[in-house]
Amino acid sequence: MTEPGCLVVVSGLPGSGKTTQAKRLQAERSGVRFCPDEWMTALRVNLWDGEFRARVESLQWDVALDVLRSGGTAIIEWGTWGRDERERLRAEASTRGARTELLFLDVPADVLWARIDKRGMEDPPMKRSDVIEMHEFMQGQRPDEDECRAFDVVLSPSTKLP
Repeated sequence: MTEPGCLVVVSGLPGSGKTTQAKRLQAERSGVRFCPDEWMTALRVNLWDGEFRARVESLQWDVALDVLRSGGTAIIEWGTWGRDERERLRAEASTRGARTELLFLDVPADVLWARIDKRGMEDPPMKRSDVIEMHEFMQGQRPDEDECRAFDVVLSPSTKLP
């Protein structure tokens, strides 16, 4: 019988380091990383097309469930800003016997803005006020003790993995 897989939910705003951390996890665990921005860019679709993003994430989730069923590690790099979304992913993976881990990246708004401005890949370009607004929203969506307890493991960006 196959060992249960592991779902890692990487949560953070644009510029928080999700891709960097997800790639590190992918390398350390031989995991499969699911990044809608990369798929949408490859398909030449605007990253802010919410309807298309929802379809990509749905497809990615179907594949992630296959990875979990086969005992692999699925790394979700969707941003997952809201508690409800993180809980839905955790619960669905848990009911399938998978371990669940959360990596929440909490980065100051000025650092987010500096990173976003430097990389210049958002289309349309983000404004500093957009970043501040998203950061303020995210402060109300930070994982609390109950949410952290629901995950099997809460990682930090400096967590060295086996």
